[in-house]
Amino acid sequence: MSAIASYRALLRIVGPAYILVAFLGRIPLAMSQLGVLVLVSTTTGSYGVGGAAAGILAVANAIGSPVAGALADRIGQRPVVLAQSIGGALGLTAVVVVTDPGASNGVIFVAAALAGLAIPQVGPLARVRWRPITREEGDQRRLVDAAFSYEGAADEASFVLGPAMIGVLAIVAEPAGALLAAAALLAVFGSWFAVHPTSVLVARRTSADAVGTGALWTGAFIVLVGAQLCIGMIFGSVQTGTTVLATAEGHAGMAGLIHAVLGIGSVIAGLAVTGLPERVLYATRMLVAALGLLGLSSPLLLVDSIASLIGVIALLGFAVAPYMISNFALAGILVPLHRVSAAMTLLAGATGIGYALGASIAGRLADDGGGHTPAFAVTVSSAGLAVLLAIGANRLLREARPVGAV
Repeated sequence: MSAIASYRALLRIVGPAYILVAFLGRIPLAMSQLGVLVLVSTTTGSYGVGGAAAGILAVANAIGSPVAGALADRIGQRPVVLAQSIGGALGLTAVVVVTDPGASNGVIFVAAALAGLAIPQVGPLARVRWRPITREEGDQRRLVDAAFSYEGAADEASFVLGPAMIGVLAIVAEPAGALLAAAALLAVFGSWFAVHPTSVLVARRTSADAVGTGALWTGAFIVLVGAQLCIGMIFGSVQTGTTVLATAEGHAGMAGLIHAVLGIGSVIAGLAVTGLPERVLYATRMLVAALGLLGLSSPLLLVDSIASLIGVIALLGFAVAPYMISNFALAGILVPLHRVSAAMTLLAGATGIGYALGASIAGRLADDGGGHTPAFAVTVSSAGLAVLLAIGANRLLREARPVGAV
């Protein structure tokens, strides 16, 4: 089955409405981190405070999402995601309400943490639905591979549209209006994703459903968590470095639009990944993509204008989705079936923690007078760590075996 045929089959099986809702449901999270960074930085005048607030939101999301994922494994996604969507929308609204020039940093940080705890990780939870969705179809392995490739591209597309929307709305409606728009989208589309009929396929599980006794925290899974930590640091440091450079050139509102370029190449590469032959193992794909991250991020150390930054970021995107798709696909086949929601949200949570580390370290270096170049040095260093991890764990990942039946 060709890549195009696989995508057509998925669309036929699930319908266009689900594709649209699952995509739009993940955009508020993509908007929230940069939205908080821009709002808090511009209001307080400190990149460090803005980066810390965005990082706190990301860390809180990294903590809350696996808990929600484990709960979804037990009682089903519908009630969990519905509560998260409403709570997350209220949390983002609270960040807007408490952020003003005279506000205490602690109050801002608490509001950001509450928002992060509640916002659902729609992308990982959507991945969980594909195996039961395609269960009765022939060539399920190929369809699931295509679904995971699509989800990787969809995640990247959301991180194109999310920052772009923040950039546009920050200009049109001020940063506060941009974050309120994210809250509204979450309340509508996050809730819609929660109650979509496909949620019935991942409803409450009985003890009979929990087949397989394999542990979640295997050596291979720990590697995947570390890999997502690296890509999260790349995201956080790139966003911060982009914001610093754009502000220095008098175009702070363009930071989201500039960062969105990262996702364009990533979407293209993500959709193309499903065309790779199955004999190319995910461990090999992960290693090649990590090398791409390092090689394509290194020119960030030389950028000195928005134009040159856009060019480098556009190319860097081509390595991002293949790297993440490989990580999530490996998790999908190597963890017990009754722990898939927890595994997927843990990987997303690791990405959030990495984002927090990358954003906060890059923000601190920028505040210390180094400007955008030290911030981007965090990006390159993170890519280097990804390469070392992929090389060191390549044999482990190649020899790892699935837990339980597909």
